[in-house]
This record gives sequence, structure tokens and C-alpha cells, in this order.
Amino acid sequence: MESGIPLGVTFTFLVTSPIVNEIALGFLFISFGIKIAAIYTIAGMIIGVIAGIIIEKLHLEHLVEEYVYQIHMGETEIEEMNFKSRIIFSLNAVKDIVKRVWIFILIGIGIGALIHGYAPADLLVKYAGPNNPFAVFVAVVLGIPLYSNAVGTIPIVEALINKGVGVGTALSFMMSVVALSLPEMILLKKVIKTKLIAIFIAITGISIILVGYLFNIIL
Repeated sequence: MESGIPLGVTFTFLVTSPIVNEIALGFLFISFGIKIAAIYTIAGMIIGVIAGIIIEKLHLEHLVEEYVYQIHMGETEIEEMNFKSRIIFSLNAVKDIVKRVWIFILIGIGIGALIHGYAPADLLVKYAGPNNPFAVFVAVVLGIPLYSNAVGTIPIVEALINKGVGVGTALSFMMSVVALSLPEMILLKKVIKTKLIAIFIAITGISIILVGYLFNIIL
């Protein structure tokens, strides 16, 4: 956003970059085969594109914190600087951003790590098992408070599938952890306003749920 990239494109990247992770895809391929790895990749890209298109169409730029655009306004000054001045300017900009968000990063990671330690696979099997018609919805909701990357969730996903949880349910849980984690939302709060965060969660969450149910039907 600071570079003038459209808001919709920014959110597409925000969704797809943690979901479509090359390392995670490698582990998915090894653990579940090329079919599930490919479906997961395509689904992650589709969800990101859908979220980006909807957010772009809603014209929600006014829900971005003003200082983000103020940083963008100073971009022309950087082009006139020499190399040393650019380095100094960049370091000062980094310091300014870190000062704004460091406490939120620590709080988010702390909350996510704490919850992650008390969320074993058995809990997910109990409330998002194959006999629950709302399993995908429950899996997505349970995944949001956790903090992990795609690779870190693969062992949980594998355990869930081995215990009878639907593939779509397990993959939806994985997507919600990496794309809608509470720590990430806490960090985003310093850049975008609460209303936009809520819209982002709603659009992405609904998309993940729909994809999860679709996967449970076709897989």
C-alpha cells in the first residue's frame, strides 16, 4: 500500500503468501500426494483472488490508517537522495515502523503460542469430526486463534485426517491458521482499521469454509 499498490492486490498477497508456501507444498506432496497438494494450492490462490477482488470493488481505502499513505507521499523525495542518504532514510523508516508495531507482534505471537499449546488434535477431532455437519465451520473458527505457518500445521492436519476428519475440514483448518490467525489480525490493526479487518476475515473465512465443504464432497 505504501508503494501505491491497489488495496485489493495487497490483500490478495496477504492471503495467498502464507497459504501457498513452497515448503509447505513440498511437505503436503510428500505426506498426501500430488492431488491434495495441487488442490490446496489452487484453492489458496482462488481464495486470495476472490478476497482481493471483493475488497477492491468495495473501495475500502478509507479504512487504511492515514500514516500508511503519508509514507507513500514522501516517495518522490527518496529518488533525489544519494546512496548513503537512502540507507539512512530506510533505517529511520524501519525504526519508525518497528516502534509502531513491535508490541503488537509480541502480543500476537504470545497469544497464538499460548493457545497453540492447548489445542491438541484430539480437541479438533472432538468438535470437527466427520459426524458434525458444521465441522468445516468449527475447524475454521478453531484455527483462527492459533499461530503457526503452513509447515507447522501439517502434522496436525495429518493427524486429523488419520483420525477420520474430512480432508476438506483439515485443509480448511490449515488455511484458517495461516491466513486468519489472531496474531496476524492484531498486527494488521496497526495498519488498517477494525472494520476492514472484520470484512477481510468474513470474506476469507466464508471462502475457506465453502472450499472446505467442496473438498469434503469431491475427495
